[in-house]
Amino acid sequence: MSKNTTQIRAAVVREKGGPFHVETLTLEAPRRDEVLVKVVATGLCHTDMVARDKGYPVPHPIVLGHEGAGIVESVGADVVKVAPGDSVVLTFLTCGRCKPCRLGRIAHCEKTFPLSFGGARLDGSTSTLDGDGEKVHDHFFGQSSFATYALANERNAVKVSRDVPLERLGPLGCGIQTGAGAVMNALNVRPGTSFASFGAGAVGCSAIMAARAVGATTIVAIDIVPSRLEMAKELGATHVINSKQINPVEAIRDITGGGVDYSLEASGDPRALHQAIEALGSLGTCGIVGAEPLGTEVSFDVNDLMISGKGIRGILEGESVPDIFIPQLIELNAQGHFPFEKLTKFYSLDQINQAAKDSENGSTIKPIIRLSPA
Repeated sequence: MSKNTTQIRAAVVREKGGPFHVETLTLEAPRRDEVLVKVVATGLCHTDMVARDKGYPVPHPIVLGHEGAGIVESVGADVVKVAPGDSVVLTFLTCGRCKPCRLGRIAHCEKTFPLSFGGARLDGSTSTLDGDGEKVHDHFFGQSSFATYALANERNAVKVSRDVPLERLGPLGCGIQTGAGAVMNALNVRPGTSFASFGAGAVGCSAIMAARAVGATTIVAIDIVPSRLEMAKELGATHVINSKQINPVEAIRDITGGGVDYSLEASGDPRALHQAIEALGSLGTCGIVGAEPLGTEVSFDVNDLMISGKGIRGILEGESVPDIFIPQLIELNAQGHFPFEKLTKFYSLDQINQAAKDSENGSTIKPIIRLSPA
């Protein structure tokens, strides 16, 4: 092995639908603007399964994973933001040059799709080889953190305090900041208002915690998994609805006297999105964060939107600036206002397929894969 490479263990998807294969790979050294991170733990997200199943056209074989947290091992010559030994949360990568990036709306970077799902750097290069010397795609969301080491860019490595348990912070890089940011940054949910989350997985429960933190007084969770609904109540939902048993639109109208001020579609189900729009009251806004296959379409009543003044908006990554928002969520957690650790369950890398299964059947809300000791 060359001194300019690192041998890693990683979960590789080699065909549509998985499974994850744990393999020994070779990872090249960081380039001038890159950071080599020893991954302590990484969250497993619904989007990882969408990519595994080619709901998005992600090239295989590939190392997925995009909620990594770890210790900086080494940095490229131009990196100034972090240094070896720093604790970091890895988040989504942006180009830093397009109009949304220049406006500070980095979650809507014009290069989001190739940077997240291209399986390579923007120049088409990869950094990972398998045991036969064959290319394995990487740079998923600019990190590919289902591995003992990951290459990230300086821009998507967020320095965090070394006083916080690092192994549980990875999900802040995507799923948790997506739900919380949708409420706090994008929808700007106000005190005393009503909010409904269609989906009570990691994103939906994070939105519910955020809605309680900002002072929403009617918070409704909709899901089909009873244990998730129980967790949503514990985290701040004032009402829960099992949409297999009850029409959620009618129930929400009864609860609120007409409809909610804000709704969030966090399940990735087109039917739920239609309901989330219908459940809005006058002047209400629906945010969309659920990852659905490309080409998914939903119909709605145009006059219902026009007459009621309803709004629909797409939201990526909670429209957060991670260097600012992730430390804010950590501080809210420290103060007891955002207990995201209640969502998590830990697995080893060798258990990653079980973690995926548990996530998909709803028995685990947010799996975290342990890679290395902190």
